[in-house]
Amino acid sequence: MLFFDALKVMSGIDRISELPESLLTQILSFLPTKQSVQTSVLSKRWKNLYLNVPGLDLNLSLIPYDADELLLSFLTFIDKLLEFSPEPVLFKVKVKCRVTMIDGFRDRIGTMINRGTQHLDVESSTYDIEDDSFHHPCVDSMPMNLYTSKTLVYLKLTSSGLRDPGVVFMPCLKFMHLEEVKWRVHLETLLSGCPVLEELTLLRDLDDDYAVAYDEFTVMRVRSQSLKRFRVLPLRQVRDCRSRVNCTLEIDVPGLKIMSLGEDQFDSIVVKNLTSLLVVELDIKFFVTFGVIFNPWNLAKSNEIRDFLNGISSARHMIISAKTVKALEYYSQAEMIPKFNNLSRLEAVFHSNLLQFLPAFLECFPNLKHLVLKVVHSEEMEEGLELTDVPRCVSSTLECVEIQEKLQWEEGKMKTTSYFLGNSAVLKKLILSPTAYDPRDVLESEIWEMVNKLTKRSAGCEIIIGAMKEEVVII
Repeated sequence: MLFFDALKVMSGIDRISELPESLLTQILSFLPTKQSVQTSVLSKRWKNLYLNVPGLDLNLSLIPYDADELLLSFLTFIDKLLEFSPEPVLFKVKVKCRVTMIDGFRDRIGTMINRGTQHLDVESSTYDIEDDSFHHPCVDSMPMNLYTSKTLVYLKLTSSGLRDPGVVFMPCLKFMHLEEVKWRVHLETLLSGCPVLEELTLLRDLDDDYAVAYDEFTVMRVRSQSLKRFRVLPLRQVRDCRSRVNCTLEIDVPGLKIMSLGEDQFDSIVVKNLTSLLVVELDIKFFVTFGVIFNPWNLAKSNEIRDFLNGISSARHMIISAKTVKALEYYSQAEMIPKFNNLSRLEAVFHSNLLQFLPAFLECFPNLKHLVLKVVHSEEMEEGLELTDVPRCVSSTLECVEIQEKLQWEEGKMKTTSYFLGNSAVLKKLILSPTAYDPRDVLESEIWEMVNKLTKRSAGCEIIIGAMKEEVVII
């Protein structure tokens, strides 16, 4: 409302109301439905414009639990919107429900889908019914016509129930985002009916009671010929317990190019046919029980990790977290980490007490050209850090090293920077990013002086201190 009032004040006349109706409804489509409806009081011209908006954005979670009359008025409004003109397409629908279930909600979503919705984003209600000291989960299930929508391009469901429809065919769906859904249909079945799906995002529901009772839901299979991007989101909050259901994630996607695995939501991960993989991001630690890292001498678990690493070895760009680096260091005590011969760019987070592992780790990437190293200071760092081994990539292929995060820059604590400068024969650029040191601990001029004294094996290497007010390049 402030936007429209401001236009009037600035011009002295209501110029926005002179715009074509099609343009006005397009403007209203960018507003939440509640604000769109509020424009009906501006003038007679605006009275029913909101009914022509090709979208719906409602947050029903704002309705108090005891305000049934207010909820009824919202539902009446939805019905009015759907009945006002049955012809126009309802392109985009976004609805967030409150915790308690809403009678008739599923049917209204089904009507919206029938109206040709292309973008559907629903956060359903989920709550427990207590009966004889037992809690029975209740959830809003999606209507059956969802599975055969010929118009859906984008689908995001949160805390919704997915029943088994028997037949799935969504010929236009390209983006699927599923968070903590209650599965009554296999993911593999769902994906098999999406022939042009390009992107899949998952966040597993660790408390799905249905999966507890049915062993058939102990495997989630991601199989697709069209999928290009797949990611597993981190859990929404820190949990103090694991799922009651052991679950394996199986990924078999020959055309997959980008994969991101956030947090350990699965007991094991099996990958197959990832021959097109370009970018992989790992934030997992391969644990076996919550908070307990695997035993490197556990042959079955070690074989599982080795097979996983071999399965992603075609990647060209890898991003790994500190927890994954720690897990790989632990794994390396019993097994050799497989080689990633195609990898040219690596972004890794190292706690400073693991820097001793850095040379052995880089040995796994013989053709590495660009390294982004985020070093996080650890109080456990050993004073006797010595980086002596020089892997193949450091001596012959590494062209750019970027060091981020805070390092301790006192004398004798620049060994990481000195290591790369002193051993990289073809290094063209070493970058100390704006977060590479804390200006409260050391002056910029001191950084410049210390770095300038280091020996460089590659005579043409530029040292760029990006934290300076003006970028300083040392040649």
